[in-house]
Amino acid sequence: MTMAKAVFVLKRVMLVMGLVVSCTAVAQRTTPVTQAEVDAITRDAILIDTHNDVPSLTVDGYDIATPNLKGMTDLARMRGYLGAEFFAVFVDAEYVKGNHSANRALQMIDTVRTDVLEKHPSDFLFATTAEDIERAHREHKIAALMGIEGGHAIEDSLRLLRDYYALGVRYMTLTHFNTNDWADSQGDFENPKVKKHNGLTPFGKDVVREMNRLGMMVDISHVADKTFYDALEVSTAPMIASHSSCRALTGFTRNMTDDMIRGLAAKGGVININFGCDFLSQRYYEESKKREAAVKATRKAAEAMPAGPDRDKALAAAKAEPGIPPATLEDLVAHIDHAVKLAGIDHVGIGTDFDGLSCVPKEVSSYNKFPVLTRALLQKGYSAEDIKKIYGGNMLRVMRAVAKRADELKNEPPIETAYKP
Repeated sequence: MTMAKAVFVLKRVMLVMGLVVSCTAVAQRTTPVTQAEVDAITRDAILIDTHNDVPSLTVDGYDIATPNLKGMTDLARMRGYLGAEFFAVFVDAEYVKGNHSANRALQMIDTVRTDVLEKHPSDFLFATTAEDIERAHREHKIAALMGIEGGHAIEDSLRLLRDYYALGVRYMTLTHFNTNDWADSQGDFENPKVKKHNGLTPFGKDVVREMNRLGMMVDISHVADKTFYDALEVSTAPMIASHSSCRALTGFTRNMTDDMIRGLAAKGGVININFGCDFLSQRYYEESKKREAAVKATRKAAEAMPAGPDRDKALAAAKAEPGIPPATLEDLVAHIDHAVKLAGIDHVGIGTDFDGLSCVPKEVSSYNKFPVLTRALLQKGYSAEDIKKIYGGNMLRVMRAVAKRADELKNEPPIETAYKP
């Protein structure tokens, strides 16, 4: 065992024992929260959202400067509240068939660069570094960054991974809901028909190493638990969960266990809390699971209809909220608070998953509602400095640490491992 690994193992043991973690003990505030306090945080904090799926709309023609009547993200609700957006370069598993994943990834990258950045240069600034995000904040613009959602986008090629980095991608979620050729996913780990790898394959571990060398953040949202622990062991840079919450509070396996949250923090990482109702509320999660089969059947029937207005109407109805009371602001605060108590104030952030969800708490349904969350956190006992860390300061630290590790590895040659079935 190397000295670095021994130190990491010792840190994890101590974290589990509750001996090492800079947890902030917050006490419920007894004095009223003033509007001036809320406004100051809204003005000064750099709110970084690590996962937003609106590119799945812009790639089909939606203009982010127009009202998003059915969604959560548009320029009017971002401006003045959001400091930086990690736009999701989401590649659905269906593109794996026929090797179309890279093509789709390039389309999604292009919609961010063309339909968001080039179309609205007065509002967005292309960013790849923490310094770019801070510059955008000074210029009163929104920093636009990209993260790939679904490791199958690299089509088992480290050359493609390097190409995506060159195009501006700064994190990659190792899997989506589908297990790929080198990493197991949470989404299908109970499906006996899917070939599993017991976490990361040797090639998958080289993917993580090459991401470290490049300076691309390793995102472990969506991965199977064993994949998480393999990545945690291999990565020499802090990792992130771009859009996950706490499994101890809501049993959705997309959420992280307490041990996983502690382990992520032990290596300097950040869990970015997902705003989805099924991530935040056990009640909502259980009820939606009961209705899952019926919803899938309705959607399948709608998809089988001939193209036309009736099919569009049926699809819209199938995607509508299932009539379950949504998660609440209190649920969201509880997840943030639980993660802070486990990992410390320096290891929690925001990953809304806006426009990749059908349900979020109504009190925080878009960026212009964040002052409501700010007030709730202040009332919970968090300080302005605590909230600034959660909203963006912690991710800026991780980005700098990942860049620093890449600089340390700059003389290392590119990893040339070829995928072998």
